[in-house]
Amino acid sequence: MGRPRLVLAAALAAVAAGAAAAPAAADTVWLCRPGHASPCETSLETTVVTPDRRPTGVVRTPARRRTVDCFYVYPTVSQQPGAIADRAIDPELRSIARYQAARFSTVCRVWAPVYRQATLAALAGTATVTAADRELGYRDVRAAWRTYLRRHNRGRGVVLIGHSQGTFMLRRLIREEIDPRPAARRRLVSALLLGGNVVVARGRDRGGDFRHVPACRRATQTGCVVAYSTYAEPVPENAVFTRPTPAFTPLPLPAGRLEVLCTNPAALGGGTGRLDGVLPTAPFGGVIGISIVAMQGPTPAFPTPWVASPGAYDARCADTPGGGRALIVTPRDGAPALTAVPDASWGLHLADVNIALGNLTRLVARQARAHRAAAR
Repeated sequence: MGRPRLVLAAALAAVAAGAAAAPAAADTVWLCRPGHASPCETSLETTVVTPDRRPTGVVRTPARRRTVDCFYVYPTVSQQPGAIADRAIDPELRSIARYQAARFSTVCRVWAPVYRQATLAALAGTATVTAADRELGYRDVRAAWRTYLRRHNRGRGVVLIGHSQGTFMLRRLIREEIDPRPAARRRLVSALLLGGNVVVARGRDRGGDFRHVPACRRATQTGCVVAYSTYAEPVPENAVFTRPTPAFTPLPLPAGRLEVLCTNPAALGGGTGRLDGVLPTAPFGGVIGISIVAMQGPTPAFPTPWVASPGAYDARCADTPGGGRALIVTPRDGAPALTAVPDASWGLHLADVNIALGNLTRLVARQARAHRAAAR
């Protein structure tokens, strides 16, 4: 087991497991909220390219009436030097919100709280997450969720969106605040919990993290979860995001009775589907930006803020060595092969959201319509 996996497990176990007591969260700091300038509200003009990145045209997404909200919790991006970030809105927070959440603004009003997350320094092992630190991030997310419901929701359906550390936060939020409560489950349009080892009872669509919230298996299903982690073949036996492990969150059942959930956003009912990737053309910057370039190569220069590559990759959920499950991604028609970063055990973790962002935004649009129709 290599050092990247050891460090990831140690740092994320701390924030996922929680602690007995910690200081209460202060008033919520919003990275994105409707009616305020934010990285989640940007121009969505998009250059469409072939899988081998030849441009075919430009798409301008029209404004739509947004009848549901999205509650987004970002992954590990903080470059602050300590183990736990404060709640300053640093440039990397704006960048990740633009990368992962801004496209959803076509179908929902996006809310995104700032939380005291475990930093990249913690993942690198140069700073230590203490027991007193463990609960801070989750308390920020929970406080923001409760504030949103109390002051801003007004009966609207909600899509939860998380990646990596953000998914760990939302797994617990759903388990404690939504899954046990029928009224809260009725408000849930869906949850996109990517790159964060959502677990279900083996061979079933629930029974692990959640008793009542199932996996999404059709595009018009609501109150359900989309969860996967992306890998290219061959998947190594020490893959980080393919098997249940208490290093991430306490397991509700023995590990042998659980499996990591994989729902293919391009084929929810099963089989192989084509992924529609979408990326900003502006560079990310910093450590994450360097890692993204290492994974996919530099993004070609286009005059629009976004570039979309529909159908560039095939994807299928498959068993992996050591009894895991993952979304296996294969390039098509000259699409660039993606490189695992920082090593093969992480797979294509940095690509989990953007490689299927077109599929995910269309899915949320359909689920929002279905949720609205059911509420009438």
